[in-house]
Amino acid sequence: MSFTQKLDGIVTKFAELEKKLLDPSALGQNFAKVSKEHSDMAEVVALINEYKKAQKEIADINEMLPITTDKDMKDMMEAEAFDLSKKIPELEQEIKIALLPKDSADEKSAILEVRAGTGGEEAALFAQRLFAMYQRYAEKRRWKFEILSISDTGLGGYKEASASINGKGVFAKLKFESGTHRVQRVPETENQGRVHTSAATVAVLPEAEEVDIKIEEKDLRIDVFRSSGPGGQSVNTTDSAVRITHVPTGVVVSMQDEKSQIKNREKAMKVLRSRLYEAERERIDKERSASRKEQVGSGDRSERIRTYNFPQSRVTDHRINLTSYRIDDIMIGELDEFIDALIADDQAKKLSSNEE
Repeated sequence: MSFTQKLDGIVTKFAELEKKLLDPSALGQNFAKVSKEHSDMAEVVALINEYKKAQKEIADINEMLPITTDKDMKDMMEAEAFDLSKKIPELEQEIKIALLPKDSADEKSAILEVRAGTGGEEAALFAQRLFAMYQRYAEKRRWKFEILSISDTGLGGYKEASASINGKGVFAKLKFESGTHRVQRVPETENQGRVHTSAATVAVLPEAEEVDIKIEEKDLRIDVFRSSGPGGQSVNTTDSAVRITHVPTGVVVSMQDEKSQIKNREKAMKVLRSRLYEAERERIDKERSASRKEQVGSGDRSERIRTYNFPQSRVTDHRINLTSYRIDDIMIGELDEFIDALIADDQAKKLSSNEE
């Protein structure tokens, strides 16, 4: 099937769906499904219509040019044809990207988990900076950023921290942030001015709804205990902390930030559901990592997806060889340069794979 035939088929199907939606009662329970399919196709159909219009306009100009005698008119038509000849391949590329298979989780909200890796307190301080960076990025996009848990070191750093980020298309934007992030900087406690290297791991999981994954109560072991803060001091005097173990998989989630046992359980279940959902997605999707551990790495300095070099004000993403010297902007949530480039690289790889 040629590219043109494929586009014609999409436009025809879209018209059929529009016709069906004119009589919702005839669709019954299928109305929502047909409506969503119609909505999902709207963007690509608009691009196809623009593409076809540009093709027709250039064909009309080429037909008129040989019989046009007015020089000014001819020059204007040739300039328009030149602009259209540049626009058509751009629209064709946009259409191909719009037709790429969608990740079923792209539109979902996400669970963000940041953990200190190699590097002691300096790694924990970097983990705190990363967590704050993503919080600011979420705020700039007007997403809701809800902190689920923070385990701090008592010195300003985070051993680990997690948050729920709610909004449209959160996972699509943040999914390439998963992995080991390496930092190179002079610690405040370093008298010699030597640059230290440490690391933190980031995991971004699509937030799962109850309809996405069913968790049987019989598969859960729930323990309650007294919350404790840095250095072992008691946060409150009741057994409100919750540890949930999913026995079949061995996944364990602990939550102690809330004073209410019920709220801690709700938060823990949200994280557990998302971890199990992501594990199932990874099992099904051969293109992705086989396990969550492979996705985020071990936190060792030698494994990294991105390096933040403070002395040189440099941030480098090693997957796409992109370097920016705007580290201060990036650390306050100006991440679009990297996120957009990573998405574009992923699209290019998928397009190349489709054309082989």
